[in-house]
Amino acid sequence: MKNIYLLCLAVLFTACQETQEISNPTINPDNLLIGIWGNAQYENDQIVFERLSSLPTAAYAISFNEDQTYKELTSGWCGTPPLSFFTIDGTWQTEGSIITLYTQAFAYTYSWDIVSLTEEKLVVKYHFSEQEEEHRALMNLFDEIYNMANSVTCNDENNWNFTSYGAKACGGPQGYIAYSNQIDVSAFLAKVAAYTQAEHNYNVRWGIISTCDLAPQPSGVSCLNGSPVLNY
Repeated sequence: MKNIYLLCLAVLFTACQETQEISNPTINPDNLLIGIWGNAQYENDQIVFERLSSLPTAAYAISFNEDQTYKELTSGWCGTPPLSFFTIDGTWQTEGSIITLYTQAFAYTYSWDIVSLTEEKLVVKYHFSEQEEEHRALMNLFDEIYNMANSVTCNDENNWNFTSYGAKACGGPQGYIAYSNQIDVSAFLAKVAAYTQAEHNYNVRWGIISTCDLAPQPSGVSCLNGSPVLNY
């Protein structure tokens, strides 16, 4: 999933253009990044590129030019066969081992960490910003809450309760979640409270906005095919 995300995120906001061929690049010993990179192979959370002599016509590839521009050949947002490839133009810059790419037409920016770079091979992985890392931590905590809440089969609604979770930027909870009284309720509610506070802090720190409608409060919990269902 991370590998798909890595490729898809780079082309989320793109427009179709005609594919263009690029002349055979000369390896710049002072900056090995300059050149055309393709034949992408995905290994865990990394992309392994090989240096090419020209931009292909029907495969994902990217060229880094000496004037700090780049050209990316892509089939679009998670394209499915038959694929139609087009190019995206943008600018790039490096800071340490991080490459930041800016897509001119849609003001979209993303970054890669350079894992390794030689004359023949470029290995990168998606670079998460501080905000993205914080959001991932929130999602991981919510996954723990969800898995804990769903660790027991719902057979008797009398053994179930519900609680609010999360913090909308405009105020109030994000929603409600059912949980079994047969789990460690104290630990579960502590995780929910931690998540709610963490989301509030995230909203304040990053200036998140949201709608101001209030999530409806359930009246109880029912069991349906072994799963809890909130009643309204």
